[in-house]
This record gives sequence, C-alpha cells and structure tokens, in this order.
Amino acid sequence: MDLRDLQYFEVIAELEHMGRAAERLHRTQPALTSCVRRLEEACGAALFAKTGRGITLTTAGHALLKWAQRTRFDVESARREIGDIGRGLKGTISVGIVPTAAQFLLPPAARELMAEAPGITLRTTVGLGDILTPLLRAGDIDLMVGTEGIKEPGFTSQFLAEDLIVVAANSTHEIFGKPKPTLKDLRGYRWVLQPPGAPTRDWLDQTFDRHRQPRPIVQVESTMLLMLPSLINETGLLSFISRLHLQEGRSGAALREVQIRNTTMRRRMVVTYRESGYVSPAAQRLIGLLAKHAATTLG
Repeated sequence: MDLRDLQYFEVIAELEHMGRAAERLHRTQPALTSCVRRLEEACGAALFAKTGRGITLTTAGHALLKWAQRTRFDVESARREIGDIGRGLKGTISVGIVPTAAQFLLPPAARELMAEAPGITLRTTVGLGDILTPLLRAGDIDLMVGTEGIKEPGFTSQFLAEDLIVVAANSTHEIFGKPKPTLKDLRGYRWVLQPPGAPTRDWLDQTFDRHRQPRPIVQVESTMLLMLPSLINETGLLSFISRLHLQEGRSGAALREVQIRNTTMRRRMVVTYRESGYVSPAAQRLIGLLAKHAATTLG
C-alpha cells in the first residue's frame, strides 16, 4: 500500500465526503476515487458504502483506518527519532494540559527546560480531558498532562502527584465564624462550580447525596477554571477547587479552605502518551521536570 493513499484515505474517512476531501487535499475527486480503488484492491474488500450524499466506512474500512493511523504515527515517530539523533534536546513538543497543571506545573518546568535547551519549541493546548484525549488519539499532541489517563490499549500514563480538591471561600466569608462547620451548614450558601459532568462537580454532588443533604445551590457555572479564584474572591460564593489556589500569592485572591469532613477529593495528576509513539529526548526531559515540580508543589 502506498503511504500517500493511506493519508488520503484518513481524510476521506474523517469527512465522509469525496468532494470535501478533495477540497482539503487539493486533489481531484477522480484522483481520490482511484486512491480508494487501489486500497480496496489491496485489501480485497469494500472500504466505503454510500449513504445519501455522503459515504461511510464499512467494517473493513474501520479496520484499515486503525492501521492507517498507526502507520502514520510510526512513520512520524521514525522521522522524529532519526532527526533527533545527534541533536540532543531540540525540536518541538506538543503538550495538551489541564488548567491546574498549566497554571502551577508547566511554567517552572518550561523555565528549566528552556534554560537547558534554548532550541526547544513548546506548543501547548489548555483544556479538559474531553478536549485533549481526542487530540492525543489523533497524534495532534505528543503528551497529555491531566487528571485521568486514557484507559484503553495503546496508551501509557506516568503518575506525577496527587492533587487535593477542597471547599474554598473568600477569607472573610461568614462560614469561618462557625467553630466546626458541617455539610449541613453549607445549605444556606450559594456556589460557583463547573457544570455537571465535570469530575469535581459530580464528585461534590455525590458527596452531598451520600450524606442525604441537598446539593449545592449553584449561582454561577463556569468551565473557565482559571476564573474560579477571582470569582470566589469577588462574589463571596463558595467553590470546590484545587488546594493549590489557596497557597499565599498563588492565585492573587485571599482564599481559605472550609475544613469539613469528607469533602476532600483526591485526584491523580498524570502524563499520558502513546505506548508505541516516539517520545523525544526533549519530551522525556519535560516529563521529568513536570514530575519534579509536581512532587514539590503537590507532594
């Protein structure tokens, strides 16, 4: 099979439309039709079936897509590894990273990496796991730094540290006037939280459910985690955030933990990459620095 045919096949499979694939690849539709015909002859099976105005992968097509992606990853890994021989800590690292790690772990790790290797280029995508995981699967990022690995074959995760998520409030909040606040005491206050479906929000809701208490009254929902400390500080709302934000000077807001039993969520911070993918010396060094600063910051 021709590698270029496999590359074209991936785009056709993604778009499920010959015309749109031709536009993206700057090729004619007859050229792409010939590409598919060659692959079908080599495989001995139909790869696409017509559906209305578009096309969809057959069972054989899905199988070939998996191997086409793996072949692309292998070729790219080989190219990068050969290019890195003798170059040392150089090249480009593409990293997908969750907001907490982006705020507290990446800056000091990047500072050290660039001091050691000024020729490094670092490309970062900040987002939650549901955004980053497809990027890692597609090979658009080399590493994913997050709170959950990918629990499927072909990926491996390295533990960095444990992050603690706690109930927090502005340091002047009236809740701190109570000697030993309980979950029940939180019923009269309003919150700023992530939307349902976010791991920390679901964990907190389930904690209230287990103790037969009404769930938090959410006045503000936000997917922008970096905004939460400022929102807590300015609005007087309660929230559920990483304890890192409570360290003096970390977030620029005067926040305190509301210490209540059974309301500390423990989550693992890990770095995940493709098992068969090439992890460059620069990427390996970045992983080491992230682990170092995670141990210092979170340990």
